[in-house]
Amino acid sequence: MIFSDLDASWGPPAVAASAAVVVAVAGAVATKTDAWYRHLRFPSWKPPDWAFGPVWTTIFLLTTIAAVMAWNGDPDPTARVQLLAAYAVNGVLNIAWSVLFFRFRRPDWALAEVAALWLSIAVLVLVTGRVSVAAGLMNLPYLAWVSVAACLNLRIVRLNAPFRGLA
Repeated sequence: MIFSDLDASWGPPAVAASAAVVVAVAGAVATKTDAWYRHLRFPSWKPPDWAFGPVWTTIFLLTTIAAVMAWNGDPDPTARVQLLAAYAVNGVLNIAWSVLFFRFRRPDWALAEVAALWLSIAVLVLVTGRVSVAAGLMNLPYLAWVSVAACLNLRIVRLNAPFRGLA
């Protein structure tokens, strides 16, 4: 068992929190608000840059709690593998969006990718929600935020296209 050396009550929260930190740090490292970003045209309703940190912190906290609730709520090995797979896919897609948008400077590619990210969050809602309604609901702010981000991404593409990647 993965948690054999850890106290059963602290193992899942420690692993979930560590995974959330890895995804958050990787996304933050991939995010460069350099001159290229600052010269993009944005819609007037874009949230201020300072808001992204607190919002993402809240989202990661809620999704971590939801993951632990779902893990603890269903000891079935198959359900736990599905839970881990759903969070792993979501983590990769979360990081990939930042890489595509900020590092590759391809908001158009990020727009295509955000659809997969959105679907992966919907899967998190379902996978956690089948064990605990509260856990499923805790992923809804993530779904809402990525919905707003997808609309923002679309507007950025429309206001700034065409994109040619790294200059």
